[in-house]
Amino acid sequence: MAFHLSWICFFMSFVATFAPASLAPVIRDDLFLTKPQIGSAGVAAVCGAIAARVFMGVFVDIVGPRYGSSATMLLTAPAVFCMALVTDFSTFACVRFFIGLSLCMFVCCQFWCGTMFNVKIVGTANAIAAGWGNMGGGACHFIMPLIYQGIKDGGVPGYQAWRWAFFVPGGIYIVTATLTLLLGIDHPSGKDYRDLKKEGTLKSKGATWPIIKCGLGNYRSWILALTYGYSFGVELTVDNVIVEYLFDQFGLNLSVAGALGAIFGLMNIFTRATGGMISDLIAKPFGMRGRLWVLWITQTLGGIFCIIMGKVSSSLTATIVIMIIFSIFCQQACGMHFGITPFVSRRAYGVVSGLVGAGGNVGAAVTQAIWFSGTASWQLTLTRPDAFVWMGVQAVALTLPVMFIWFPMWGSMWTGPREGVEEEDYYLREWSAEEVASGLHQGSMRFAMESKSQRGYKDKRPLDAIAETPSADVAAVKATVA
Repeated sequence: MAFHLSWICFFMSFVATFAPASLAPVIRDDLFLTKPQIGSAGVAAVCGAIAARVFMGVFVDIVGPRYGSSATMLLTAPAVFCMALVTDFSTFACVRFFIGLSLCMFVCCQFWCGTMFNVKIVGTANAIAAGWGNMGGGACHFIMPLIYQGIKDGGVPGYQAWRWAFFVPGGIYIVTATLTLLLGIDHPSGKDYRDLKKEGTLKSKGATWPIIKCGLGNYRSWILALTYGYSFGVELTVDNVIVEYLFDQFGLNLSVAGALGAIFGLMNIFTRATGGMISDLIAKPFGMRGRLWVLWITQTLGGIFCIIMGKVSSSLTATIVIMIIFSIFCQQACGMHFGITPFVSRRAYGVVSGLVGAGGNVGAAVTQAIWFSGTASWQLTLTRPDAFVWMGVQAVALTLPVMFIWFPMWGSMWTGPREGVEEEDYYLREWSAEEVASGLHQGSMRFAMESKSQRGYKDKRPLDAIAETPSADVAAVKATVA
């Protein structure tokens, strides 16, 4: 139930955030918006979730994912309804910004699945939930034009029909928030965070600031945030522009452009999930180093096919075929990121998830502002196909920093682990001697034992001996406490 509630809430946040992009040709004619204004509003939509995702990472670490999910849906539902009231560019962009805040549901979704599933399948679980949620970015391009057309066919003028259409996702926001509160659980035990903390079953992670410092102070978080900006960020950009691109480039009507544009997002029904599965599968023989290699290869291929998509702009058939291949690699790379993220920090897992998720929105905002907003003078001569080409080049270049991610107990793409360093060493460093004395580190130590699977079976270090004999760093901390 927790799994399904998490992805359904995330799915609806995508539907509402990109619903205005689905109806962009109609809305721009009614509000007399220019293409640069449509582009700027699209940037506003993805900017809203940048700070919200970081905040949500801290919030779910404290109160749990169930309250985080339901609060997000209830607080942003009024913004969805307010889309019916916009009258000009400023109100349109403002409402898109506030609806976009609900994209922080991604952090709730990933945190929730990361809590409910063990390390052997967490990559797959995170990828399926996030992939099915991301599918809302494609589903809205198919659903919203149909809702609009159905209302219009019922006798409502077009300039009113698109406004009434937003009452559908707004109402579903309230329904999903209510179901999450009534049916969701925070933890495999079936109890919520407050009860578990009162009982002492769920150990406190300590003060909030050390958790934030732990997450933000880990350089691996920042590299993954950057590279995620050019997998998920690219996906968000395509969700924002694809319907308008197909409508203008090939002269399609809105329903056809919406249905074809929906294919890109709907591929998430299996692509992001298979990304997580591939990451988990590669980790069995090759461990974390395998996860890093497959992420770099897949995301680079996504950038290459984005370039090719811009080069075949004269053919609708070729554009759709390449778009499908591009979506597979792009979305698989998204899933692969969250096969790595849970291992960056156990204590600050929510903060790291929030930072990486926010990186996706930053990447989308920057990419769309540079190549698709049409606000700068030099962009006036840049065609949409060329914008796709340069977005692909940017994605290939900014995937290279994956090579700099190094875990002392597992290694990196190019180097092996540091001799004598074990998983307990890495995760214990997140706690002070006083916190260790209080037993706050016990959850991290259990996770450290489970995460030995990230060595891969090709790593010949003996696991049993390590489990029984603390490493030098662990022993040193215990000696300090004593």
